[in-house]
Amino acid sequence: MNHSADLDRVQTTESGSTLVHRMNNALQKNWKSIVVFIPFFWLLLFFLAPFFIVMKISLAEATIASPPFLPMIEWVDEGIMHVKLVFDNFAYLWEDPLYVNTYLNSIKISSISTLICLLIGYPMAYAIVRASHPAKHILLMLIILPFWTSFLLRVYAWMGLLSDHGTINNLLIYLGIIDEPFRLLYTHLAVYIGIVYSYLPFMILPLYANMEKLDMTLNEVAADLGAKPMTTFVTITLPLTIPGIIAGSLLVFIPATGEYIIPDLLGGGNVLMIGRILYNEFNANIDWPVASAVAIALLLVLVLPMMLYQHVQSKEIKA
Repeated sequence: MNHSADLDRVQTTESGSTLVHRMNNALQKNWKSIVVFIPFFWLLLFFLAPFFIVMKISLAEATIASPPFLPMIEWVDEGIMHVKLVFDNFAYLWEDPLYVNTYLNSIKISSISTLICLLIGYPMAYAIVRASHPAKHILLMLIILPFWTSFLLRVYAWMGLLSDHGTINNLLIYLGIIDEPFRLLYTHLAVYIGIVYSYLPFMILPLYANMEKLDMTLNEVAADLGAKPMTTFVTITLPLTIPGIIAGSLLVFIPATGEYIIPDLLGGGNVLMIGRILYNEFNANIDWPVASAVAIALLLVLVLPMMLYQHVQSKEIKA
């Protein structure tokens, strides 16, 4: 009897340990899914939910009420549901040249700003990578330092620098370069300066992270084989840093396209971008359906470069 009881206890212990072992194996196999589910749920809740709300408003009919749009779904009789979708809001964006020109102007300004950030940020990131270890940390801190100050305060500071009697004009007059103040504020140039200054770190940091992984001995080998510095850069360094260029360009281009504060303060209303149109439609015109259609169209425009980046990145990972 004792032997039989001991045997039962051993079998029970073995079955319990086997169950625990299987559970551990199942957790190890599914831990990636568990980890991915948390940010996926976060994006689902705070991105897709607002997106569908804005999409719903963009397909509604505007009215003078609160909220200023009619409900999409109405119950006419018992059990009969009436769904009304208004696509005229999106058609209106193409019929009115104001919206088309504003979209094109926003893309032009953000594209030129991204190119300028790349031309300035690429050599800066390369110089930081090649700097000594203590100097590297100091330079990175200087790149990140502007983020310690409010974005709005930095834009106001540029208004003081670029005004007719600001620091830049006073310095040029003192040096004898100009005789009277030169118009800098409330121009396209001021908007470009503000965007490049504000978003330049977003170009430098991805480039630095990409260049930090490069094997610099490849450049030395190319030089030993007789390659000139420009040939080495074009054939070795530049192709290897393309992922960093794409990532930095997207981080600058996407927020710059929908920028509102910089064109409004530094452009003074003379530089019209899509962010200003959104503000006017929501607050001045109180036309929420058209404003939502503008936002959805802008999102679709910005999704294209993101899909391109994902495609290039997936090809890099497979390679």
